[in-house]
Amino acid sequence: MITWDGFKDKNVLVLGLAKSGFAAADLLHSLGANVVVNDASPEDGNSDVALLRSKGITVICGGHPSDILDAGFDSIVKNPGIPYQNQVLQQAVEKGIPIWTEIELAYLISEAPIVAITGSNGKTTTTTLLYHMLNIGGKKPLIAGNIGTVACSVAEKATADEVILMEVSSFQLAGIEKYRPKIAVWTNLYDAHIDYHGTFEEYASAKSRITMNQEAEDYFIYNADQVEMQPYINTKAIKIPFSLQGRTEEGISADSEMIYWQGEPYVKRSIIKLLGQHNLENIVAATATAILLDCDKSTIEDVLSSFTGVRHRMQFVKELNGRAFYNDSKATNTLATKSALSSFEPPVILLAGGLDRGHSFEELRPHMGKVKAVIAIGETRERFMEFAVSCGVTDVYAADSMVEAVEKAYTKSTIGDQILLSPACASWDQYESFEKRGDAFIEAIMKLS
Repeated sequence: MITWDGFKDKNVLVLGLAKSGFAAADLLHSLGANVVVNDASPEDGNSDVALLRSKGITVICGGHPSDILDAGFDSIVKNPGIPYQNQVLQQAVEKGIPIWTEIELAYLISEAPIVAITGSNGKTTTTTLLYHMLNIGGKKPLIAGNIGTVACSVAEKATADEVILMEVSSFQLAGIEKYRPKIAVWTNLYDAHIDYHGTFEEYASAKSRITMNQEAEDYFIYNADQVEMQPYINTKAIKIPFSLQGRTEEGISADSEMIYWQGEPYVKRSIIKLLGQHNLENIVAATATAILLDCDKSTIEDVLSSFTGVRHRMQFVKELNGRAFYNDSKATNTLATKSALSSFEPPVILLAGGLDRGHSFEELRPHMGKVKAVIAIGETRERFMEFAVSCGVTDVYAADSMVEAVEKAYTKSTIGDQILLSPACASWDQYESFEKRGDAFIEAIMKLS
């Protein structure tokens, strides 16, 4: 860890506890800051609160006091999920107090170079795929960030001969100042998180911050096929575009037969095990990054020929009596389900539905011809059933639980069918996360077995 002295004797407010808040508070304290932690949730015997207090850190729980900034803070490190409309943050903006997320801290203290990966879809698959390439290639990768491990905790222990693969969200990128990855990867840009950012433009601008501090010796890997992304490609770094529209002379590209690096044939697509055109974006982005980090071609080929996906993201679960089950619980919007359906040949039995945010399913219509039957779950089940019928799907059923949904899907299936959970909706009407929903799907399949 680089002992960054910019926090010594500074007053820092950590807004929001959880894993990232605890890690940030602990780190800041070790760097000599005077830390106050404020969390809206009741204390309720939280062991993390007790541990922080035992170190002399002030912790205030149960709400955000309107006068908390009167104590005089030099900076705020906020939980990424807390919106900027929060009254404390609004006051901080008025007072000119810098507002960061903990990935800024991770950058400031990291001895290891950082590879930052963002995108509306595909971040986790790209990060995980790249991790396997580098790990097998002996490059000592560490995974951090939005993928589940607090970035500053990883950076605190990282050494100069390692490399941190940091999955970063727009929420996290909105709170950076000096953050500068050696390699930045931006997989794609679609409508998402408008309820948090306010507009598509604000969301896209937050994503583009991944490269804002990069210099001429850094690399920026981005999706050259997306017209929507181009206005936000403003960087000093070496540009590495990727395209799936055929061979290009720059960057990495793919056609129906081959992946090309700088215009030269590199890997045959026939060896790739990971399903889906949308996953090809993740594959070329990860491959380009691995090449830039001097990973052997043979290692990259070995991983591409064996990697079958991330749990809950187009995950093959098992085959049972000639039926193949796939878990795509991470598909929390219509775009993700559209991508999933485009990866399959008919017949598909689709399990879909979840939290009702009032969004349209129309984006799925061109692909519903592949669907043999629909089992609808969650708050949107009636709407999804009506939509499926309007698309010409005649076998449409509702289910009250995942067990019932899986049983109905199996009952309505025949040998050769593919049973796909790809909800096109968030999980929070029935489950606390898409992971819990996916686990329930897998458990139901095992019970069926």
